[in-house]
Amino acid sequence: MWNDTPLTARLSLRYPIVQGPFGGGMSSPRLAATVSNAGGLGSFGAQGMLPDRIRGVVAEIREQTGAPFAVNLWVSTADARAEDISRADYDAAVAALDPLFTELGIEPPAFPPSAGPAFEAQVDALIDARPPIFSFIFGVPAPAILDRCRSAGIRTVGAATTVDEARALEAAGVDAIVATGAEAGGHRPSFLRSAEASLMGTLALVPQVADAVRVPIIAAGGIADGRGVAAVLALGAHAAQIGSAFLACDESNAHPAHRAALRRSAHGAGTLLTRGFTGRLGRGMRNVLAEAVESPTLARLPYPFQGHLIAALKQAALAHGRDDLVPFWSGQAAPLITHTSAPALFEALVRDAARVFS
Repeated sequence: MWNDTPLTARLSLRYPIVQGPFGGGMSSPRLAATVSNAGGLGSFGAQGMLPDRIRGVVAEIREQTGAPFAVNLWVSTADARAEDISRADYDAAVAALDPLFTELGIEPPAFPPSAGPAFEAQVDALIDARPPIFSFIFGVPAPAILDRCRSAGIRTVGAATTVDEARALEAAGVDAIVATGAEAGGHRPSFLRSAEASLMGTLALVPQVADAVRVPIIAAGGIADGRGVAAVLALGAHAAQIGSAFLACDESNAHPAHRAALRRSAHGAGTLLTRGFTGRLGRGMRNVLAEAVESPTLARLPYPFQGHLIAALKQAALAHGRDDLVPFWSGQAAPLITHTSAPALFEALVRDAARVFS
């Protein structure tokens, strides 16, 4: 059967379909549980959350499903130069965005900004809560952390954007690898080289990773329907991860304006890769904000501090109905989105993938 793969066997899934985790408060226990209850792997992005909230999220998902689910963290939660931000650096980045702050009638966030919770505290809470699966991006956790996960019976899944990163994850002993093509929405989770030097498309990346490692592979990037699921399975992946299409569903915690923008992607201006939204390279929709922050001469802060400035603009823009000044993450396959409910999307993914293999 097309849906019987090494990944479904290892993670106890009925179907090789993974819902991508969304950071920035866009994940929801309801969506993760819905996908898991349908036989796929639901995921929750806990990036930026305090430890107690991570414990609470795991409990909330458990209340809604007895099936496997994943909780995702970022191994690297701040850029190296984030520790050295000066007041001059901050003021220059604020000045670059001043026309937008003025247009929206708000003051920029105060200096100094807060870096947020550390990965070490977050992962301690996650291991204590014992979700079935711990997925992570932006690096490889320390061996001691992965050992603790194994001792607690927690499966581990890491993200790679190159073959070398996939090999590093396999050497660390993870249970599965997400091969993330450049078509994917959101941040590029590269960790061995710069994100700009690691932009390989899904069609090229997946078979190369499949040839290089022995652990199960989850393909991500440019997948929004059953045809995409079937295509990456044919390339050597053992499951497909879908992000934007699930983000557009009513069950996600994305802002209604974001969900609406994803649903009308076929009539939009496409996507772009930019560091302007958060300080780290990511793919989002092309709009007035994206164009304003994309200039190579623009003064920017490292992650996460650039994101704090843009988050303030986002909040005000949404309040004023200025969707053109909101950072909307999106993958390149968003124009293929046709469903607004997660159960309907999941059913279509299974049906249409099975049709390809029949």
